Amino acid sequence: MRYFISLAYNGTPFHGWQRQPNATSVQATLEDALSTLLRQPVAIMGAGRTDTGVHAKQMVAHFDVDLDPKTEANLVHMLNRYLDENIVIYSIRAVKEGIHARFDAIQRTYEYHIAFQKNPFKQNTHLILHTSLDIDLMNEAANLLLEHNDFEAFSKTHTDVKTFLCDISYAHWVAREDGAIFTITANRFLRNMVRAIVGTLLDVGTKKITVEEVNRIIASKDRGQAGFSVPACGLYLTQISYPEKVYK
Repeated sequence: MRYFISLAYNGTPFHGWQRQPNATSVQATLEDALSTLLRQPVAIMGAGRTDTGVHAKQMVAHFDVDLDPKTEANLVHMLNRYLDENIVIYSIRAVKEGIHARFDAIQRTYEYHIAFQKNPFKQNTHLILHTSLDIDLMNEAANLLLEHNDFEAFSKTHTDVKTFLCDISYAHWVAREDGAIFTITANRFLRNMVRAIVGTLLDVGTKKITVEEVNRIIASKDRGQAGFSVPACGLYLTQISYPEKVYK
């Protein structure tokens, strides 16, 4: 039986989502917990990968195992008792045969959080930025993203992706009293794409570049033309959407 597991995590202590040798990852931590509690090897496949220090308000992964009704009903509680405070499990739901956590996702949403003053409670969860921003200009530039679909200029170089095409359906900044939050939704994202987009929009907000230059940067397909990659600590994967038909 295949199951979707929905979870959230603080990415600060982890070297990203993906299992890797000699480093603590979210995937490895969750696989080890499931294997221990179910007393059999369990491998999980995530809907995507988050880099070192990136957080998730919602991550979805799938795993294959045969569960008796009692274990299935109690597994969320068992996992939350077993795992430490950096990971929480929200739900475990059976899905139809062949459904894939990564390939059947139809939308993903990220947020980037910025704080405007030093705050000991936000050091690992926000970018602390001591610079004023023109949010209106940043939103003008963000709207331009919806007019394009090739985002090679914002992709990490030397990756093995076959296409740089993404369908961005939402990109918007919201100013807060003590900071700002950027939200972006697309069908897929490239490696480092959101952090590069945010860095470029911050260049617009600080008037290092104009709104019109964002179009030129995208058209160049050159990562070197785009802005800096903002730190991972402010980035959150917030939602992964699936058609309701995937569930049993």
